Amino acid sequence: MVREIVTLQAGQCGNQVGEAFWTIVSQEHGLDATGQYTGKEDSQLERISVFFRETSSGGYTPISINFDLEPGVLEKLRGGAVGKMFAPSSFVHAQSGAGNNWAKGHYTEGAELIDEVMDAVRKEAENCEVLQGFQVCHSIGGGTGSGMGTLLISKVREEYPDRIMASYSIFPSPKVSDVVVEPYNALLSIHQLIENVDEVSVIDNEALYDITFRTLKLKTPQFKDLNNLIAKCMAGTTSCLRFPGQLNSDLRKLGVNLIPFPRLHFFIVGCAPLTSADSTQFRKISAKDLTEQAFDAKNMMSACDPRAGKYLTASVIFRGNLSTKEIDEEMLATTSRNSAFFAEWIPHNIKTSICNTPPLGESSGCSLIGNNTAILEIFKRIQEQFSAMFERKAFLHWYTGEGMDEMEFTEAESNVIDLIAEYQQYFEAKIDDEEGAAE
Repeated sequence: MVREIVTLQAGQCGNQVGEAFWTIVSQEHGLDATGQYTGKEDSQLERISVFFRETSSGGYTPISINFDLEPGVLEKLRGGAVGKMFAPSSFVHAQSGAGNNWAKGHYTEGAELIDEVMDAVRKEAENCEVLQGFQVCHSIGGGTGSGMGTLLISKVREEYPDRIMASYSIFPSPKVSDVVVEPYNALLSIHQLIENVDEVSVIDNEALYDITFRTLKLKTPQFKDLNNLIAKCMAGTTSCLRFPGQLNSDLRKLGVNLIPFPRLHFFIVGCAPLTSADSTQFRKISAKDLTEQAFDAKNMMSACDPRAGKYLTASVIFRGNLSTKEIDEEMLATTSRNSAFFAEWIPHNIKTSICNTPPLGESSGCSLIGNNTAILEIFKRIQEQFSAMFERKAFLHWYTGEGMDEMEFTEAESNVIDLIAEYQQYFEAKIDDEEGAAE
């Protein structure tokens, strides 16, 4: 009996990240590019059906729905390295595109395609024995991933309210912007993510560029390299569901241990080991090594500095043949050495899990998912950019022309401002606050 996860890939970014993810996961489970099993380990097949469904020909196909408002990206995915694995019914697309417009993705073009996508989702969900939840890959700066991605999330939420909804959302970068109307699209999406998603992993391109450039020492990083980093993180988060381990974790356990208050479910993620190709052979990886690199501010995949906030909670998932005693000692040392960076009113901030199967090509590895108040920097930045444009009503006609109301913008902004205030409040909270209030 395994607990399946249905993957939803929205828009160009979501499908490209998804492609990298399926490449890594299929290799971890010993599948070739057509979905045939070529591995040698029993553990690879034991829980393969978390992400894959067996086909009549004895191969395996991903449990995923790939959708976009234009056909180009899906055609490329179909013709790509893992394209032959996907069932034809898992591709759903329209012709017109969302043109970087959230309103087109959420209300007009997206609303026309959403029924078809929901039928595909229902079909996948009904074929599951025990559905654990959904994971969504999308960016929130464009049109399809942000507008239609959040529309799908809210529809799935209505039908499956008791299933976990996790998303890997690519947020706009601080300095580099791909889209001029990014602040509008992002803020409207965050408004939806606050209400309808259980766990959001916040990722942004600039932080990923820094990792590939500084740590992996790639001279000219491409989107392919960035997507591989995200895929590594996604594979790490779900490794305990897919392989046997000494201490298990799953999407629901993550939520219960990481989210102290329902609205504060935006996580920063990191993974280790990250080593440049030339230094791999000179590095011996220990639990101490992995913990230090995973918690290192330079290796966070989101553009905020965790040292500027406090960890409310964190989950560290170790992979590989590591001793539990060593890991426990390491966690204790981490929290006591850096006690100033952990919320003092939560006695044990870190949840650990251990999975026996190491990451691809490594002897051991670890993934960090942290709930840190410093993430408010990201929301603050987007909100400031949003209000600068919204004050002048710049670009607004593109959105109102698709039937949106200005009130929606104001509502979304005030929701995000409230979220920033909540993070700030818990950053400043001390143990004795309650006693003071009682007096």
